[in-house]
Amino acid sequence: MRLPAPHVSLSSAHVSLSSAPGRWIVLACVLASGLAGVDATVVNIALPDIGADLRVDFASLQWTITGYTLTLASFVLIGGSLGDRYGHRRVLVVGVAWFAVASLLCAVASTSPWLIGARALQGVGGALLMPASLAILEAVFDADDRGRAIGTWSAFSGAASAIAPFVGGWLLDVADWRWVFLINPPLAVLVVVLAVRHVPETHDAAAAGRLDVAGSLLCVVGLGALTAGLIAAGERPPTDVAVWLPMALAAAALIGFLVVERWQPHPMLPLGLFRIRAFTATNAVTFLLYAANSGALLLLVVELQTVTGFSPLLAGAALMPITVVMLLLASRFGALAGRIGARPLMAVGPLVSAAGLVLMTRLNASSGYVVDVLPAVTVFGLGLAVFVAPLTGTALASVPHARAGLASGVNNAVARAAGLVAIAALPALTGITGDVYRDPVRFLPAFHAAIWICAGLQVAGGLLAWIAVPGRSLTGDPRCSVNLSGDPVGGASIPGRAPSGSR
Repeated sequence: MRLPAPHVSLSSAHVSLSSAPGRWIVLACVLASGLAGVDATVVNIALPDIGADLRVDFASLQWTITGYTLTLASFVLIGGSLGDRYGHRRVLVVGVAWFAVASLLCAVASTSPWLIGARALQGVGGALLMPASLAILEAVFDADDRGRAIGTWSAFSGAASAIAPFVGGWLLDVADWRWVFLINPPLAVLVVVLAVRHVPETHDAAAAGRLDVAGSLLCVVGLGALTAGLIAAGERPPTDVAVWLPMALAAAALIGFLVVERWQPHPMLPLGLFRIRAFTATNAVTFLLYAANSGALLLLVVELQTVTGFSPLLAGAALMPITVVMLLLASRFGALAGRIGARPLMAVGPLVSAAGLVLMTRLNASSGYVVDVLPAVTVFGLGLAVFVAPLTGTALASVPHARAGLASGVNNAVARAAGLVAIAALPALTGITGDVYRDPVRFLPAFHAAIWICAGLQVAGGLLAWIAVPGRSLTGDPRCSVNLSGDPVGGASIPGRAPSGSR
């Protein structure tokens, strides 16, 4: 299959990072991307409070997370395409405003279906603003400053990720879970003002062809039906219509998606990319590792509150060492991958993370933070720091440079789809259903079983990386030494080019 024409991002301005306009642009983009990243973190911490207030079972809490991830993963590539065609600033502003309105709908939700629907709308807003924020940096800065601008964006986004658990936990302690969503609209207003006043409009003059709307919709239907089937399987037998019917629909929709992408003149996912061995292997490894990350971190914050007895503030703060270790070490391991090759780090890093997960299986009602929680999350974070940058760098370096933006978007979508599947499947596999998450006695063994599964996924990812990822060095490719934002759940694809969509 012939790949579409390369992406060439054109700009109406060339800005220096050291100038006042450059700093305003970076600030606007950092705050915009922070909306989506911070929200995902604090919502995880708020799940027990949401469940208690709305009186819902764990399946509803799963949908609260997966509803957002579903639309974000399905529309992020087409969101990049919209920015290419109609202007990155315009799409950023629309995405931020959309995200703010959806956040208000979340905050006033009186029922679980209402909250889940609003979270799905949030995901659409995130799919618009996230690729646009990075595309702006790619387009407006001088070539000499572009890498530093993206690195600055990554560093401050990482700082936001580190602060988010404290802010979310504090809000839950002094108010309630609705304030987790109410902090978004004021920040969104600030972003819109900064974008309108300080960010120049940019677009891709070469972007052409129809948007791949059919592909995006089939992706939503396929992943959504798969999620529904997996969640239902936790409480019903496989022969139940609530299980097999959505599974059948998922299979039909995902097959239809592949057919559409095969024959679509301008697909959002050019299947020809998967003829590249390194790209295919890296995305397979990404799926395994980010499935483990998403499932483990979601259940960990529930365990810390339900079983160990931490407050929301302490449960959120307990995860901070992961972000700190990522910020301090991820770029260093990325640079090391540029010298020795990515494969050794992609193989060893998951084993280190798996060791951190094994330490988490010691957690119980009498666990203390310093003795039990801190070592586990620190070792887990160290493993992430070892493999995330080489993993992302390999996904980008395995394709022609002009395709790096598209490769980043695909890798990010794969990571989010992996989290979607893991959050739906792990509770079904381990018996975390109904109101089990409120009962420390029943939740603890199920949590331990889920963590062992996640550790197994990490080991499998490391072995697959060693076996399937080509051993050639990525020396000299700057995409391997990129600074990471420290987002271990959502995927941390911070490329040398902006994520893009179908062209």
